[in-house]
Parts: sequence; C-alpha cells; structure tokens
Amino acid sequence: MVSSAAVVATRVERLATSGIKSIPKEYVRPQEELTNIGNVFEEEKKEGPEVPTIDLTEIESEDEVVRARCHETLKKAAQEWGVMNLVNHGIPEELLNQLRKAGETFFSLPIEEKEKYANDQASGKIQGYGSKLANNASGQLEWEDYFFHLVFPEDKCDLSIWPRTPSDYIEVTSEYARQLRGLATKILGALSLGLGLEKGRLEEEVGGMEELLLQMKINYYPICPQPELALGVEAHTDVSSLTFLLHNMVPGLQLFYNGQWITAKCVPNSIFMHIGDTVEILSNGRYKSILHRGLVNKEKVRISWAVFCEPPKEKIILKPLPELVTDDEPARFPPRTFAQHIQHKLFRKCQEGLSK
Repeated sequence: MVSSAAVVATRVERLATSGIKSIPKEYVRPQEELTNIGNVFEEEKKEGPEVPTIDLTEIESEDEVVRARCHETLKKAAQEWGVMNLVNHGIPEELLNQLRKAGETFFSLPIEEKEKYANDQASGKIQGYGSKLANNASGQLEWEDYFFHLVFPEDKCDLSIWPRTPSDYIEVTSEYARQLRGLATKILGALSLGLGLEKGRLEEEVGGMEELLLQMKINYYPICPQPELALGVEAHTDVSSLTFLLHNMVPGLQLFYNGQWITAKCVPNSIFMHIGDTVEILSNGRYKSILHRGLVNKEKVRISWAVFCEPPKEKIILKPLPELVTDDEPARFPPRTFAQHIQHKLFRKCQEGLSK
C-alpha cells in the first residue's frame, strides 16, 4: 500500500522521465475540455486576435500628451483583454536572463535534491517545491511541478526556504522582485488615472508598499507523452491585483477571448501581464480578469515565472470603489476580504467538480 505522503511526493517530472507512453488517468482532462486542446506550436501560428503589446517607454513622460497616449493604450488593453505584453518596461534584459537561468538551474537538479525544499500543503506550509494536489471533487491533476515563495516585501521573506543552488538565486530573485514592485506602482498609477481616480488610489486599495505581497511561482511543465489529453494549468482567473509573467519562449499560455481559446504568441524581451480579480473588483468590472490556462507539449519543457501581486488576506475589504458605482452601473461584486474571495472561488470549483 502506498502511503499518502508518497502520493503527495509524486512529481510530474518523475512521470515524464520514466518512459511512460500514456499519462495516468488523473491527469486526463474531462471530455468537454479535450475537444479544444490542440498542438500548441500549431495553435501559436494560427491567424486571429493577438494579445496587445504595450510600449511603456513613455509611461512617465514629462510630456502630458505623450504620457496620456501611453496610459490610454494600457487602459484599452485592460478593458478589452485584461492581458498584455509589456515592452520597454525598464527591467534590464540581463536581469531577466539571470532570473531565467537561476530557475532553470534549480529545476535541472536531481528530484532528490529539489525534495529538500518540498512544501507540505496539508500542514499549511505552501512555500517551496511542490506539485498540484487535487483540490476539487473530480480529483484531477495538472501536468506541472513548481516552486512557490514570497519575494517582496523583503522583510517578510523567509530566505531559509529559497534555493541555495544556483548560488546567485537569492540575489537575482530579490533584485527582480524589487524592480517588478516599482513597475507595479507605475502600472497601478496609470490604471487608476484611467478610471478617473487619483494616481495612487488603486495601489493604496491593494495594500500599498507595506502590505502588497509579491508571490513568485516558477512553473515547470515537463514534456508530456499525450499533450492532447492534459493541461499544465487548468482554466482559471488570477485572484491577484496584477500578475507578471516571464517564460522561456516556449508557447503554452491560452486566453479565453470572445468565446474562443487564443494562444499567446511569444514576444521577445517582454513581460506578460494579467489584470487579476482584485483589480477587476475594485474597478467594478471595467478592467477584465481573463480566463486562461496552460497547454503542454511533447517536444520542449516549458518554464514560466509568475509573480502575483496580492493584497493582504484579511486587512482590506475588496469591493467596487464607490466612485465607480452608479444607478446605471451598480456594484457587480459583493464586499469580501481577499481570503474570502479565494475561499469563494475554491468552494465554487469544488461544487462544479461534484456536479460533473
């Protein structure tokens, strides 16, 4: 009999490198999903709607007209798509490459070495090296392993659980988090102005410099022998205020846009950004938190670095800002703490699983 601890410790990477020709049934998606899972390399080449690319060169221009033009393109993308590729974002390409190299080096370690950093979700220890546990009634799993940890504010980080290999992991990741936090301020400021609010309003509403948490999840999607049956990450919206995503230029991210799944094209030197549920709620739905998922493939390992900018769990009540609620546009979301919003989504997902 296999112990529950051993079940928890099953890594997708171990399955992927074991020589299996078919994936275990718990990784096979339900029939209604299988009809629209295609070959990601072919999907990326398809003609059709493309995620907007926003040039941030002028986001803080002293020329009011130039600055307003940049803000307007950002606002339009946030309203229509809820996702965008950010270019000329101000974070040095060398640092992004160092971050990618650090994550790739960690995941290239033997599984036994990575297990030293294993998390323990059952006891509430969610930071560290892990694999998806079934959290819905269907018991389905995702084709990925990951490393998850808080990266900002620095005084709240537990460096004891950060990888020691490679030796520059802590330095590079900390610097990226610092610079990304600055970028988040610029984006939130522009989005605030786009709602007719004061520049600092959205950032204040999600916790400000002291309370907004940046959580990094390095997603590792091994080669999959039957990618047409699996998903790296199932369809969801992000609970965050903003999510910033880097990847290793292997396609896989899909967005549910205008009733169809669109595969995001890989844009060099960009950072991909999602509007999360938190900003959608505060904006009373004017900015969109888009449904998205991750495909896998049988040719290349995909790695992505997602940083979720999250408000404090209990300290703030998330609800549409009063300036954005009118008789014509009543509040579309009930007041909830961030923790309650997460629980609401998990409960709803569990109910959906039970009904299948």
